[in-house]
Amino acid sequence: MTDEEWAAVRPLLPVPAWLKGRGGQPEGYCHRRLLDAIRCLVAGGISWRAMPADFPGWGRG
Repeated sequence: MTDEEWAAVRPLLPVPAWLKGRGGQPEGYCHRRLLDAIRCLVAGGISWRAMPADFPGWGRG
C-alpha cells in the first residue's frame, strides 16, 4: 500500500478505544500491515495460511 493510498484509507478506520482513553489494550498488529495482507489475499486468491511469514498469523485473520 502506498503512502497516498494509506492516507486515503486511514481516516475511514475506527480509532481504537485505548487511544481515546476508554480502556483496552493496543493491537498486536499494525492496521496498515493487516490491510496489505487482505489486499494480497484478494489479489492472489490464496488462503491466509499460505501468506508470506512477514504478515500477521492466520489466527489473526
